[in-house]
Amino acid sequence: MERVGSSYGFTAGDSIFCCEGSGSFDGKVLPNVDWERLMKDTEDWIKDAEGLGIVEMYAMNNGAVAEREAKERFAARCDIPIVCGSELFSGTNSLQRGTGTLLNARLVPVITEFIAAIKTAMVQRELNVPIVIVRSDGSLMSESFSRTKPVETILCGPAASVLGGMKLSNAADSMIIDMGGTTTDISLVKNSEPVKAGEGVSVGDWKTFVKGVFIDTFGLGGDSAVRPTKSGFELDARRVVPISLLAKEHPEVKEQLRGLLKNTLWHTRPVYEYYALVRSIEGREGYTEEEKQFCRALEAGPLMLREAAEAGGTDIYHLDKFERLESEGIVMRSGLTPTDFMHLAGDMNIYDTEAARLAAAFLMRSLGFNDEKEGEMEKFAQSVYEAVRRKLYRNVVRVLLQDKYPKLRSEGIDRQLESMIDSSWDEFRRGGESYFSVLFRTKAALVGIGAPIHIFLPDVAAALGTRCIIPENAGVANAVGAVVGNVNAQVRVEVRPNHTPGGIEGYFVCAPSETRTIWARRDAVETAIELADALAREEAKKRGIIGELTVRITTEDKKGSAMRGTVDLGTEVIATAIGGAVL
Repeated sequence: MERVGSSYGFTAGDSIFCCEGSGSFDGKVLPNVDWERLMKDTEDWIKDAEGLGIVEMYAMNNGAVAEREAKERFAARCDIPIVCGSELFSGTNSLQRGTGTLLNARLVPVITEFIAAIKTAMVQRELNVPIVIVRSDGSLMSESFSRTKPVETILCGPAASVLGGMKLSNAADSMIIDMGGTTTDISLVKNSEPVKAGEGVSVGDWKTFVKGVFIDTFGLGGDSAVRPTKSGFELDARRVVPISLLAKEHPEVKEQLRGLLKNTLWHTRPVYEYYALVRSIEGREGYTEEEKQFCRALEAGPLMLREAAEAGGTDIYHLDKFERLESEGIVMRSGLTPTDFMHLAGDMNIYDTEAARLAAAFLMRSLGFNDEKEGEMEKFAQSVYEAVRRKLYRNVVRVLLQDKYPKLRSEGIDRQLESMIDSSWDEFRRGGESYFSVLFRTKAALVGIGAPIHIFLPDVAAALGTRCIIPENAGVANAVGAVVGNVNAQVRVEVRPNHTPGGIEGYFVCAPSETRTIWARRDAVETAIELADALAREEAKKRGIIGELTVRITTEDKKGSAMRGTVDLGTEVIATAIGGAVL
């Protein structure tokens, strides 16, 4: 944990309790846990928990005996959802199982709140029907299953959008580009099949074993912050509430912006931005009195940067002390965004355009522009549009390059390659090729999903020499994806040779729930197939499937290279149960 945990997403602030007695890697020596001491030592540690994950280092080789007993003991003490790592994932990497299991525990209160909101909306609409939740791979699961395994919903919205985009565009080869408020998600479709994430879904630094559709996510959306820099402005990856939306909900904001324009000529900081309270932390442990005081000051309404700093006992240059409140969604910033500039350009008219104009005027003055000159505001709005298109183009090309050259995914795009990508965009914009030109091309159609995408994607597609498809019902692509999804459950069982100095002496059949020892390889593989089939059917029923099931079995023999030839590394059996109806 200390040496490599951070590379999987663990941080110093995570609520993790480590217990000795893990047994042996091959599963021959079972875990030896001092249960009385464990239950005593965790008494205070667990009292405020909303969910618990249990991960045993060698669970996948011994049938997860310690995980199952720990779950039983903690369930007798705590009335909270408890999930074992082996119930979620079959990968042997205990740290990767651990990050996914910890993330699952953290998502339990989120999914509970989410389902409660759905049910409230359904009652208001007099709907009395079952709820199904989309999983990371675009398939479906029941409400009860999602309550205990919410980690399987990460990136489920983009996954549904991929299926919906495929259905609506009918393009065999495409890139599904879903631009939302905070981020843009890119997925690849080849020969009418979505490309899957090879090593499990990653969310930021979190590496998990969650199987899902390949989705590349980067910070660009309608709510990306537009902020001043020394050389102009930038599109910050962080999301802020559009100031036009804040002003619609809080009319006093507009008058305050007028006062800022009147009393302040310009500033290097975005002093036109606001802090707004999302939810109270009063009475909750783990927050400083300074943080609580800051939130109390916001209870009366949003505060502009200077007022917010004063309320927090600091200045605008040290507001990062409240960074945690923002990252946890306790408070949120509001400022200029592409959405605001869409209002100024006349492409949108649902919030307060005048508030957007006032904030943009201050930003322009701070950057040396004359906001009062005729047409200057519209020209500045177009420069923001161009920055969005450039960033979108950069990332589309990056994803294509990393797909073709996988090494670039692990090593990243260096500055020289970034410069080449930028040069190709500049040449496209100039409308001609230079003495030596760099051009990027793809046969994949660019399928745009998300409210603002139609403004930016056509030029990006043209630069790549391909077509742009904005489906008529692109706004509900993820709903379409949810409708066309089915239920599937996949279980992996491994057959591992017992290598000894005298050769192979039997085989271990390692399933998520148990490990068996069988002498003959053929018998071991047959047993693995039977186990995988039965477990896949059982898992599909847990996910809410009713009616007929189709189970597809695949086997893969694994070999390794050695000095004297090849080494038998065993066989992996994968059973996939598929069905349509969900309880």
